[in-house]
Amino acid sequence: MSQAHERWSPPARDPDDDSPRLECGVFGVFDVPEASGITALGLHALQHRGQEACGIASFDGQRYHTERHMGYVGDAFGGGDLNKRLPGHVAIGHTRYSTAGGSFIRNVQPMFADLEAGGIALAHNGNLTNFLTLREQLVQEGAIFQSTSDSEAILHLIARSRRPKFIERFTEALQQIEGGYALVAMTNKKMIGVRDPLGIRPLVLGDLNGKSVLASETCALDMIGATFVRDIEHGEMVVIDEKGLRSFRPFPAQQARPCIFEYVYFARPDSVVNGRSVYEVRKRMGRRLAQETPADVDVVVPVPDSGVPAALGFAQEAGLPFEMGIIRNHYVGRTFIQPTQGERELGVRMKLAPNRAVLAGKKVLLVDDSIVRGTNSIRVVKMVREAGAAEVHLRSASPPIMWPDYYGIDMPDREKLLAANHSVEEIARILNVDSMGYLSVDGLYWAMDEVRDPAQPQFTDHYFTGEYPTRLLDREIAMGRNEVVERQLSFLVDA
Repeated sequence: MSQAHERWSPPARDPDDDSPRLECGVFGVFDVPEASGITALGLHALQHRGQEACGIASFDGQRYHTERHMGYVGDAFGGGDLNKRLPGHVAIGHTRYSTAGGSFIRNVQPMFADLEAGGIALAHNGNLTNFLTLREQLVQEGAIFQSTSDSEAILHLIARSRRPKFIERFTEALQQIEGGYALVAMTNKKMIGVRDPLGIRPLVLGDLNGKSVLASETCALDMIGATFVRDIEHGEMVVIDEKGLRSFRPFPAQQARPCIFEYVYFARPDSVVNGRSVYEVRKRMGRRLAQETPADVDVVVPVPDSGVPAALGFAQEAGLPFEMGIIRNHYVGRTFIQPTQGERELGVRMKLAPNRAVLAGKKVLLVDDSIVRGTNSIRVVKMVREAGAAEVHLRSASPPIMWPDYYGIDMPDREKLLAANHSVEEIARILNVDSMGYLSVDGLYWAMDEVRDPAQPQFTDHYFTGEYPTRLLDREIAMGRNEVVERQLSFLVDA
């Protein structure tokens, strides 16, 4: 069995953290003074997409400069000497999602390579569903991987292309990868942005005083004072150089299917994703949730912070008071794994505190953005009951999460997903709530102002439906070999 297909185990997760995690955020800016400082600001706005590691690469006209760090953007790039450390008029950056293990500096992006055509730095958001297959093939042909990131496979594919022009080499590499991704790359003359053929992962184009900016979300444009121009379209590659911006279509035409979980959880509420306000969509989720799963309660309380817009929509639709019955402590550092049950309970209380004046003696309806394994919900419900709530009801502003993801979301395998293994009534008993309710898939599409087309769904929604938008080549090959199929992430775990 080849090294690329050996069995491996995903890194351990914080048992208190029930949130799905997105892989990362990307940012790039072209032909502006002090580009690395602007990139650091953009990454700061994208910090919610990844808190474990970050990196910036810049080009000063002669040389490339790069820094990659574990930790937060502000800690790594907050110094006043940043533009001296990373000089240049072009820069790209990356922030990586947090895990409790399997974190190595060599996997932090942007990745840089000296190729025949010159240097290239690459930042990648998403996951390649044929990475293990590509890696196995490349290793058999003599490639030496310095990291365990699927982003490095893209650099190898570019290096091995024999096309005469760099953009042709880049395109040939893109045509060999599969999955959901957004890429930002930088050479000595160009900045390149690419979105996968279905537009699963987001990427937007902005304008900063006439200069081009690429980012995962519009909130990063707002942070640097840039204006939103448009979304990079699904299957589009934009090439930015001193002559301006050119658009290419390296893939066969397909219908777009952006990730609907961006609206449920990942994107910041002040972002606009694929032309829709994330905040307004989440409020509509709450409105529809109130219509589908009403409850006889006294007060609607969000599970902060991502549950706030949906809870507000629920309260407005139901004509109920909206109160901050749970207060989040924003000054708690990165979540750690607590070794004992007592310390786990303390960890929850460090992050979330009950507002007894709101909860005591009340029939409380909690609204959360989604429920994955239920571990966090159990502790939140216990905390609210201990604060004196007479009843506790729980609503999820997303449909039941039934299937794992292979496009860049760190979700547990199916046997660990609560809704995949229990009925709604069983879940209510497990979570110790008086009633439990989920938004329907049709209700989620209603919040997007769409009616789901079963033949051609408008969004990537397999976590709710099991309908994956692409083939899963690595998984199919592993199953054909009767190998143990683990959840595929971008980062393999070192021995």
